[in-house]
Amino acid sequence: MRQLFSLLCVGMFAALFMVACSKATEESAAPVSQDVLDQIASLGFSTDGVVASDGGYIVEGDIFLTPSDFANSKTTGKLIVANEEQYRTTNLVSVPGTSRNITISVSGTVNANFSAAIDAMITRYNSENLRLTFSRVASGGNINIRIVNTGQYIASAGFPTNSGNPYGEVKYANRYTNYSINFMTTVLAHEVGHCIGFRHTDYMNRAYSCGSGGNEGASTVGAIHIPGTPTGPDPNSWMLACLSATTNRPFNANDKTALAYLY
Repeated sequence: MRQLFSLLCVGMFAALFMVACSKATEESAAPVSQDVLDQIASLGFSTDGVVASDGGYIVEGDIFLTPSDFANSKTTGKLIVANEEQYRTTNLVSVPGTSRNITISVSGTVNANFSAAIDAMITRYNSENLRLTFSRVASGGNINIRIVNTGQYIASAGFPTNSGNPYGEVKYANRYTNYSINFMTTVLAHEVGHCIGFRHTDYMNRAYSCGSGGNEGASTVGAIHIPGTPTGPDPNSWMLACLSATTNRPFNANDKTALAYLY
């Protein structure tokens, strides 16, 4: 899925198509002003392929920024070694005591396969025996998965808050709720990964998994190497920026190291 969380490019043969293989959209995207692009750049994010959406902006394929983010300024954690590794944001989810449960809900009615993918995503995290646990609730979850009607991206999320809470929402495009359970589980796990503080594994070089693109930038949220993870390419990480429409990426050994180190 070239540019996994960007747009869908459907080829002539279903077996060969790649999800989001270019920055072109299926629908006409609202123009983004130069002033907004300048503010996004000032935060350290790439301005390539910015999409105006839901009162904010999708940057780097799946990161949601609101205008209030432009006013925030904080010290960044910057990377030194320019390789593919696991990275975290400056803010993380706080875990008072020995554990913390994060509840997951979904807005609206979803099909059985998508519902199963949510449960499978929760199981993937809980199987790691982390200090963070996840459970599903009917509504009002700490992270709510909201189904949106758009053709401009597949899914998006943000990063933990200054107060130590996970980002509260994953947006998932309705038209992509009919993919395989494994694919949807991977997408959801990736977005929840952002919500709890993970950057893309190939943050320093998006071309590694996407075929094009460069350094995403540390930005105001930080991009801090997680000790114990590789200093070379990691081809199977669940936090790579892009994957194919048929890819299933359960946590690999390096992902497990990163999760255990943080949580």
